Amino acid sequence: MRDASDVHLPIVFEDEVLLAVDKPAGLIVHADGTGAPTLTDLVEDHLGACGHTNARGQAVQRLDAPTTGLVLFSLDKATQPLLDAQVAGHTMRKRYLAVVAGRTAWESRVVDAPMGRDRHDSRRMRVCRPGQGKPAQTRVRRLAAAGGRTLLVVELGSGRRHQIRVHLASLGFPIVGDVLYGGARSKEGLLLHAYAEELDHPVSGERLRLHTVWPARLGSWPGAERLLGS
Repeated sequence: MRDASDVHLPIVFEDEVLLAVDKPAGLIVHADGTGAPTLTDLVEDHLGACGHTNARGQAVQRLDAPTTGLVLFSLDKATQPLLDAQVAGHTMRKRYLAVVAGRTAWESRVVDAPMGRDRHDSRRMRVCRPGQGKPAQTRVRRLAAAGGRTLLVVELGSGRRHQIRVHLASLGFPIVGDVLYGGARSKEGLLLHAYAEELDHPVSGERLRLHTVWPARLGSWPGAERLLGS
């Protein structure tokens, strides 16, 4: 079992009411009953070490264990509903980077396909027929292609479990390392990273634009960071 004390927690943004961290791979956000260390544990340790003994970190969103990148924590119960409202109203804009095998024939796609649980495998989700499942929309844009792989930037119009993984697999481009949905095994793990997020600060109202450092596990993509701003 992984020891949380051995995991470094990169801080992207921090003030009195909000904390943004860059989640490492293999770490769950919330306790799952197994006793495995969680990202929330690391946040609590960080707050204690900084003397914020009265603050309690509450994750505003979550990421799958193998997915890396930005996770926001509310540190203030009074302003947390303002963050939750942005999530529900889709005014909190989050962008992911995904690496898939092959080259897409298209530059951009909008996947509008409902999703539900796979009745044959409880670990998996699946695309459903129209009228079944829950609505799910994913916007995909190709940033670069090289070495038999394509780098995509992805935004969600909804927040279903495994949504990016399922929708990209439905296009015939499962994420590298996503064995559960047909992707090739990778020593780097699942090549999906929550890179950037925009939100209104719950106190000042300022529009925050946060991003992590470039994730080395995705490989080198010259010019990709510049293209992300376009």
